[in-house]
Amino acid sequence: MSVSLLLVPLAMAGAAAVKAASDRGADGVCQVRTRMRDVTLLADALRDTGAAVVSGTDRVTARWEAVEAVFTRDTEGIWGAHFTGADQARAMELVTAVDGAYGRRVQRAVLERLRDQAPAAGLRLESETVDDNAGVRLVFEVERT
Repeated sequence: MSVSLLLVPLAMAGAAAVKAASDRGADGVCQVRTRMRDVTLLADALRDTGAAVVSGTDRVTARWEAVEAVFTRDTEGIWGAHFTGADQARAMELVTAVDGAYGRRVQRAVLERLRDQAPAAGLRLESETVDDNAGVRLVFEVERT
């Protein structure tokens, strides 16, 4: 018996949600709520987009040339991004890029966890394929005891 898992990149679902949650204040600061939660994955995703990153527990600062974004957590643990040096279009472009990088980081972490935990669950990885959209299909064989 085998088990197949198909992991669709989170970036596909996230971009629409990010676009729906943006707002531009009168002070020229563009604020965007994101679905990102994990500080380490967020900092790594920011670096993946070419940002210089300073990271803390509840605050992450990213700089791309003349654009700076300060990410802070709300009471629900969701990060909000406050951009300076960018218009709304550029801020959305950066958030979409970060969201895609974050989704890829999450996908890698889930795949790693599945591979690591499979033997303890009595599963053996038989095959792994990646499609054109970066979806990953894992096929596990249930080991008989």
